[in-house]
Amino acid sequence: MRTAKDFFAPLAVGAPAPLREIPARPSRAIHFFDPGNEKMAAKVPAMVGTVDVLLGNLEDAVKAENKEQARAGLVRIGHEVDFGPTQFWTRINSLDSPWVLDDLTTLIPAIGDKLDVIMVPKVQGAEDIHYIDRILAQLEAKAGITKPLQVHAILETARGVANIEEICAASPRMQGLSLGPADLAADRRMKTTRVGGGHPGYLVRQDPERGADGVPLYDGERTIFQQDLWHYTIARMVDACAMHGIYPYYGPFGDIKDTVACEDQFRNAFLLGCVGAWSLHPVQIKIANKVFSPSVEDVAHARRVIAAMGDGTGAVMLDGKMEDDASVKQCQVMVQLAEELAAIDPDLKARYDTIELED
Repeated sequence: MRTAKDFFAPLAVGAPAPLREIPARPSRAIHFFDPGNEKMAAKVPAMVGTVDVLLGNLEDAVKAENKEQARAGLVRIGHEVDFGPTQFWTRINSLDSPWVLDDLTTLIPAIGDKLDVIMVPKVQGAEDIHYIDRILAQLEAKAGITKPLQVHAILETARGVANIEEICAASPRMQGLSLGPADLAADRRMKTTRVGGGHPGYLVRQDPERGADGVPLYDGERTIFQQDLWHYTIARMVDACAMHGIYPYYGPFGDIKDTVACEDQFRNAFLLGCVGAWSLHPVQIKIANKVFSPSVEDVAHARRVIAAMGDGTGAVMLDGKMEDDASVKQCQVMVQLAEELAAIDPDLKARYDTIELED
């Protein structure tokens, strides 16, 4: 049994001291690219500054015969590209694969000082994070890396969801969690073949109208309300992340052309507490940047409430609505996020500053 003091001690002699708090860095879109694809790799330098996170993917989307090429491509990109304000992440292969050890032993010595986060797929429980934690410490120590790498876990199995709290608490390296809806749907034996998003069969139907005789008109027109297949899992993920001071993300939305449904799904996740989502195509970066940035109207209202509440105690009436200490806490979340985003997004900063002047 590890003591509390041990939890914040390096797991290898010479490894950097673990983080005591995960920094809040904007990560509205985590944009995936195949580092072994020359056309995709060539676009990476131009994308710096346009997206919060660029992630070199080594896992599922890369064929087995291309694994070494993708790994080598990621090392080359890490050496050649200045990522500036954009975070540089990678998704390694799953822990039960024959490629994961080569991923770690190649990437950490070569570009560990450039990488921000290691995304680990199909995490089942705390033991998976402990395994990665120890290996990273050893490799950091050997390479002389002074900044500890962070770990991000993907929820892709029923067991992973069942163990979500212990996964979040498994290491000071834990940066966040992402929902992996496709693999999770398969593991749960859900009857959907979609990659994220809703399903027209998952619905509730309005009660039937009654005729003049009081008999229900079962064959009459009845409004249908499509439900969110992922509401439970996202809400549970948000709670677990909030409890442990890390960050929740919605994962992939597979229908690239359905930008309307993608925006709806991203917004649902944002309202529930997620800080970002995955991007599989540049069009989804724009959607994520829009959805996961508070609107100027919301920021203006939040600032009004904070100003009106003064020291945060008591209650005030604004626009016919009661605002109290809980309102201030909600508004502070909105304003803090706006300030973090404005620091890296000049267009957002200009819009937020204009609203502030108008108030």
